[in-house]
Formats: sequence, C-alpha cells, structure tokens
Amino acid sequence: MKSTRKSKAPATPSHRPPATPSHRPPATPSHRPPPTGRPRVESGFAAVADLGAPFVARPSLADRDALDRVDVSVDIAPQRGLRLATPILVASGTFGYGVEYGEVVDVQLIGAICCKGTTLRPRAGNRPPRVTETPGGMLNSIGLQNPGVDAVIDKYSSIWQGWKVPVIVNVAGESIDDYVEVVRRLDGVPGVAGIELNISCPNVGKGGLQFAIDRDAARAVTAAVRRATDLPLLVKLSPNVADVRPIAKAIEEAGADAITAINTLSGLAVSADRTRAFLGNTYGGLSGPAIKPVALRIVYEVAQVVSIPIIAIGGVTSIDDVLDFLACGAVAVQVGTAIFADPELPVRLGDELRAECVRRGLASYAPLIGTALPKHAGASSANGAEYRP
Repeated sequence: MKSTRKSKAPATPSHRPPATPSHRPPATPSHRPPPTGRPRVESGFAAVADLGAPFVARPSLADRDALDRVDVSVDIAPQRGLRLATPILVASGTFGYGVEYGEVVDVQLIGAICCKGTTLRPRAGNRPPRVTETPGGMLNSIGLQNPGVDAVIDKYSSIWQGWKVPVIVNVAGESIDDYVEVVRRLDGVPGVAGIELNISCPNVGKGGLQFAIDRDAARAVTAAVRRATDLPLLVKLSPNVADVRPIAKAIEEAGADAITAINTLSGLAVSADRTRAFLGNTYGGLSGPAIKPVALRIVYEVAQVVSIPIIAIGGVTSIDDVLDFLACGAVAVQVGTAIFADPELPVRLGDELRAECVRRGLASYAPLIGTALPKHAGASSANGAEYRP
C-alpha cells in the first residue's frame, strides 16, 4: 500500500504532547548531534549522535514507490494478531508514552512503541543523580518512575486507541502477584496491543533475586502472566547472567510469544572527586553502542535454542546495526538510547531497511534473518569466550 511519508506527525490533537516543557524530549547540549566534521572521539550521547545520526535526503517519489513495494511487515505474535508494519520499534524508557515525541516524529511510521515501565502503584524513582554519560552510551538509574498502571490507562489508552502504531506496555513488579495484577488491569484495555515483561526486578519472595537471572523464577512469572491475559506477551531478558539460554528456553515453554533481548547491563560511575559512586542509587543500567557486542552475542545464542521471535535491543544507531541483529537471528529491533540524539532514527531505519532490500533485489527483508547463525546449535559463550590452549 502506497503512503506519503512526512517528517512530522499529522496535526491532530492525539499526536500533540501537552504544551509543557517537561513533556518534550531532552534538549541539553550533550543530547544534540555534534557539528559536522567533529571527530568520532566523543563519549556518551555525543558519540551516539555522531555514529548514528547521518543526515540523508528524503526519498524521491519514484524511490518512495520502490521502497513501499518491499514487505517489511513482521508477525510478532501471529496467533494473537500482533503484526507490525515495520520491524523497527522504540525501546521502553526512551520514548515515554509516545505522545512526548508527537511533534518531532510521526509515531505512526514506527513498528511499535514499548512505553515506559509501568508498575502496580506509582513510583517516584531513585534519588538523583540518575543519569550520566559513559564512553559510547549512558548509565541510567531512573528507578521505574511512573504514575502507576491505573493512571497510565486513564491518561493514555484513549490516545493509543486512535493510533495505528501498536503500543506495547512494559510491565515491572517486585512479585508475581504484582505482575499479574498489572497485566489483569491492562487486559482488554483499548489501545494496549501487548505486554513486555521487564523481569529484571527483585523477586521479594526469593530474597531479592531477579526473576531474569533464575530459570525457575523466569518460568513462574511468565506462566502466571500468560494465564492472566490473552494479550501478546514479550519477555525481556537480562544480560547479567552466565548462560542466558536455559532462561530463554524456560520463558518460551511458559508461554511467551516473543523474547526481547537485551535489558541494560549493570554498571557504575565514580564521582568527579572519586570519593563515592556518582549515581544516587550507586548502580545503573548501561545502554548505547557500548553494549551492542553483548546484545549480539545473546541474540545469537538465544536464536539457536528458541523458536519464538526475538526482538533485539542494544546499541542500534544505524542500518548496519539492524542488519547485524537480523543476521544473528532477530526478526526486529528496538531503538533506545540513540533516540535522545536523533528522534527520527526509528522512522529512517525503516526506510533504510527497505532501501537495502531494493539494493539486493529482495521483495522482503525475511532473507536477511539468521544468515550468521550456525547450522547446529553451538556451546554457550560461557565456555568459549576465553582463550583456551
């Protein structure tokens, strides 16, 4: 189906964020792309902008017609009706609830929006400072600040219902009961297209152990949520484990429709005077280009042991990153940290994927998936990452 692409969202009320500065994307100097010609020696957001925000001309009408003939749609949960128009999504925590970027980018041209992490009750988040730049990315320790599931439903569901882009609600909790209750309240709500479980939260019933690093806990929370809803269910893996494969397999067996990989890596920054940890909560989650090799490794390993779709996350700043993740077995990608430097990147990557297919003479991007995978499942990287004579 032909479409006319625009760089800004249609001027309808549902696409306009509230006219308050707090609802606009960050506009601090470190979030802005560097001037043309700046060498690639910057850190943090500057590096993300430099590496991932090429300024390209809009396609001509003839090019647009050729691009639109390429099938980049993807079934994330075919038995539950979650089909995306493009395999480029935006990651939880980087795109708010979608409305915040409505005047900057046409959200309708994104494959899906994974909204901010949502909990049963409101959360104020961690004490500041909560964000800092790092070489090739950022550390964040937001602490799941959100108004709670009921407020999210009241404020945003009617807006989401009017969009064609699916909105997948990222859900977090401290116990299985928490996850189940949030999902029950979201079940059947117009505008909610699916659930993404953030299982990298402390399980209060197991002494603070994260669900994501324990196979049995991951299986239990996935199975409980599966029983509570017929919505498409994605489960987000943590990279902070020695071998992620048994956990991914347990999640699949428990009824997940898809896996998203990966969540942030645990990291730390030191204060300028080197007398303490910089972040108010001591530890933060590392994201951005620096984590791409880890994300690639986990997608590569998980793709060899599960049959459900994998959506890759971790350092996507360019079409080459998208192609790398597809080659390692992902069927889609989420763009996260790079959005702060270049909000239009998710839309542009969809066009660049189509252009790559046109260049290769492909009618669909499907042949690009899994090309780097071995014919037979290999050993875990935990047994092969170090040099062994």
